[in-house]
Amino acid sequence: MKITALGINLAKSILDLRGVGASGVVVFQKRLRRGAVLDFLRDLPPCLIGMEA
Repeated sequence: MKITALGINLAKSILDLRGVGASGVVVFQKRLRRGAVLDFLRDLPPCLIGMEA
């Protein structure tokens, strides 16, 4: 399923990511360290990104 939006919770050193499809259903959930986030995002297709601090 194609990801249309990505939510990122900017916690301390571990970030929670949730990808949502066009129907609003959560496609994936991931926890990553700050250093691994850019490598993960590099492989995703363009989408809307929302950040919570």
